[in-house]
Amino acid sequence: MATGNLGSVVVAVDSSEESMNALRWALDNLRLRPDGALVVLHVQSPPSITAGLNPGPIPFGGPSEVEVPAFKQAIEAHQRRITQAILDHALKICSEKNVEVKTDVVVGDPKDKICEVAANLKADLLVMGCRAFGPLKRMFLGSVSNYCINNVGCPVVVIKGT
Repeated sequence: MATGNLGSVVVAVDSSEESMNALRWALDNLRLRPDGALVVLHVQSPPSITAGLNPGPIPFGGPSEVEVPAFKQAIEAHQRRITQAILDHALKICSEKNVEVKTDVVVGDPKDKICEVAANLKADLLVMGCRAFGPLKRMFLGSVSNYCINNVGCPVVVIKGT
């Protein structure tokens, strides 16, 4: 699929090996225009989704919106370390193939943010991995790749896991 007409390619990565295989596939198979950019995108979940930082109201007339700042800061710091490890791994793969890439990190729901970033960058192609969930698991858990295929404004290449 080597092409020299791609101006912007977004490769979505997370902690899965499938996403890193998608990155390897993009590096091995795609050719960008001289002014093109390959963007490695990671979407970090907001702390409230990741850790359930809204423990619920305190009973018997206590405040209804309670957040523990030290806990929230610890979760955010941990997420930054996870994000950095993911990007470091992705950048190592890129350097092994002598390819320079840009990186982008956004916070939010992965399916929405991947589509948003692809639209904002006017991506010519989105590349992503897909875990090999069976149909029943996919029905209950959903699929980020299925959502993106149906909602992003560019072609999508999905590299499936085994």
